[in-house]
Amino acid sequence: MWNSEYISEVDYLYGYFTEQSPERLKLALLSRGIAHSVGDSPTYLELGFGQGLTLAINAATGAGDYFGTDFNPSQVANAKELAEVCGKPITIFDDSFEELAARPGLPMFDIISLHGIWSWISESSRQAILRIAREHLKPGGIFYVSYNVTPGWSPAVPLRHLMSQFGSRASSGGILSRVDQSIEMVQRVIDAGALYFQANPNLAERLQSIRGQDKLYVAHEYFNANWEPMPFSYVSDRLSESKLGFGASANILDNIPGISLPEAARQIIDELEDVALKETVRDYFVNQQFRRDIFVKGPRRISDFDMVKAIDRQSFVALNKSEDRPRKVVTGSGQADLLDAVYDPVAEAMAAGNQAPRQVADILAHPSCSKLTRWQVWEALLVLTATGHVSTVSGSPTAEADEKSSQALNARICEKAEAQVNMQFLAAPRIGAAVPVNRIEQLFLRQMSLGSKNIPEAVWHTLEQQGQSLMFEGKSVEGREANIAKLKELFVEFSLNGIPRLISLGAIDPALQASS
Repeated sequence: MWNSEYISEVDYLYGYFTEQSPERLKLALLSRGIAHSVGDSPTYLELGFGQGLTLAINAATGAGDYFGTDFNPSQVANAKELAEVCGKPITIFDDSFEELAARPGLPMFDIISLHGIWSWISESSRQAILRIAREHLKPGGIFYVSYNVTPGWSPAVPLRHLMSQFGSRASSGGILSRVDQSIEMVQRVIDAGALYFQANPNLAERLQSIRGQDKLYVAHEYFNANWEPMPFSYVSDRLSESKLGFGASANILDNIPGISLPEAARQIIDELEDVALKETVRDYFVNQQFRRDIFVKGPRRISDFDMVKAIDRQSFVALNKSEDRPRKVVTGSGQADLLDAVYDPVAEAMAAGNQAPRQVADILAHPSCSKLTRWQVWEALLVLTATGHVSTVSGSPTAEADEKSSQALNARICEKAEAQVNMQFLAAPRIGAAVPVNRIEQLFLRQMSLGSKNIPEAVWHTLEQQGQSLMFEGKSVEGREANIAKLKELFVEFSLNGIPRLISLGAIDPALQASS
């Protein structure tokens, strides 16, 4: 079958995953002190791109040549539409991984990326991915892969099996109907006192969480014929067949043991020398369910001397006001407090740049940071990046073209928001990634581009035509006047804070604000 028994009856959600951006991949490796050979204009391949939003945004916001494949023809059509808007070099295939591995003339890549693919495909597809990495990833190149992992998933494997069995054997109708029927049948089994669920009471809570998730996501996550959580050590051994060695987690917080692990865990892990064993043991301490791993074809340690130089040259930009910086952070091992004595001075130094890029060396030289070490500042910036308070700055050599491409893509995203195509992100070329922008804010931008005189009322008209209304604090806003009043309130806030931020990041043309 062309779909290799992967769910193709319904398309996947539009999603953007920051971990796949070249800038974030490089930062994650630097946070772990691992060298790579990827420059500012990478040749990039995404395997299984879904609707293609991540691929399009990565291409729009940076230099390089971008390639992607996905075997779902409707998703490929959507991705091509986004690619055409960008006007950047994006080559899109509708090949399976096996077909792509056999395709003649495939170039050598600096980066190969796959998100949410590895655990949901057949062994033959994984073999094809290994072949692509072995034959088409350059030495020093980056390989990003995410997957469901044990031990975190182990207790729930029987729950997923029961759901999928109800879905394939005992339910009827389309896939989304079968999802609902399966959830209800499993709930009946739990309510009837099945001993497995009594012995594993947390699974009842997990089922309730699944019930509240988007049905498209649930269908793709739980109902594929292929679904295999696996330990890190197994994945690492498989990827070593393609000369890939573990570099870092794309979840930057995982690369900071002082925040992400308790002291007792660090002591045990520090005694271990084998990298695969370290990561496997770590997964047990945090009960890891989903890993986002960066491998390198030939990973090398960065010397202490070069590490200092690389850190000092790294540039960051503030995405939020200094007073809005996070006070706590949640990691795999629990919640950690962010010390005011460290984070307040760093946030103050970042704010002094008035949203201009600031190198680490400049932040260290700021009077507020005079009592902090380089390593304290560096760790704080990594944590603030992981929480979305600051971001690294793009090193793309094609900044002007990136802005033009990103703004064209963002205009199409805002246009699609009218029909409730839920993308929730806009391309931000000055950081080489995306920033969250919800549908209502996208509709504001759409009406600004159309020159509407009363933007809140124009947005309400779009919603009203489709029988929709605003949601506030979990409740639907009732009536025309109440909806327009709330939209006016939201638009004022967006005009004061959201629009200036998007302009500073190159996501929208300043002329758009001037014309509204």
